[in-house]
Amino acid sequence: MRRVAIAAAALGAALVGCAAVVPSSAEVSQPPRFKHVVVVVFENRDASQVLENPAASTFRWLAERYAMLQHYDAVAHPSLPNYLALVSGSTHGIRSDCTGCVLKAPSLADTLAAHSLTWRTYVEDMPPPAELAHLHLPAVKARIPFLFFRDVVSSPRRVRDIVPLADFGRDLRAQRLPSFSLVIPDLCHDMHNCPIRTGNRWLASFTRALLRSGEMHRSVVFIVFDEARAWRRQGGGGRVVAIVAGPLVRRDSLSSVRLSHYSLLRTIEQAWQLRLLGRSAAAQSITGIWRR
Repeated sequence: MRRVAIAAAALGAALVGCAAVVPSSAEVSQPPRFKHVVVVVFENRDASQVLENPAASTFRWLAERYAMLQHYDAVAHPSLPNYLALVSGSTHGIRSDCTGCVLKAPSLADTLAAHSLTWRTYVEDMPPPAELAHLHLPAVKARIPFLFFRDVVSSPRRVRDIVPLADFGRDLRAQRLPSFSLVIPDLCHDMHNCPIRTGNRWLASFTRALLRSGEMHRSVVFIVFDEARAWRRQGGGGRVVAIVAGPLVRRDSLSSVRLSHYSLLRTIEQAWQLRLLGRSAAAQSITGIWRR
């Protein structure tokens, strides 16, 4: 099994050993069509903080068992613009965790619906549904990006697709996961307020049943961090851990291509032939790690 190591600070996190490093040329394989996409977002840790920490055993095991994106950067500081980038391809000029910002812009909610695909955001420790559209807690609302798009918050039906995390387990067992799932742990489990050990335990519990489920056939799980520590500026938001897991991923694979949140969005769009949103149109998609 490949061992996880940390490269020099200028290079960021790297995996070494028997892994095949993916070239940056156009010849690498393109993403397959996914049945389901699950994106899990943690908070505010550099790649080196996580991969060097003995308590991050689940992160290292998943990176070794599946695929690690070696040069993956967040795009901004603080949290909110990164979440917006993940679902809309733009930070929309936002430079704070604002609560009153309303965007008249398209997001995955629109492009998925245009292709008869579904989405849900699963939020741990979610406020009551009646309060979502008027939420004014920056640390909470900034992690629920669809709440910032006018055509979502103005639609009660779409707001109902933002649900408590407990619904994810029920949907998984009932084999009714949406096409796209955005999973938001609470402020302790995402490591915003708690140590890496806590987030590692949560990830182990969350992925255990998920990766064994038949729902994961032809499906993929992306595990990323919104941003690195505030003073890290690589790519705009610092070098962060990004892991791709599931049966579609080649064992022990490693991408050395420079990637970002826009790349993750571009990969989803390319797999489902969706309209390219914002800066995802110019981003490199995640390639070279997929089974054929």
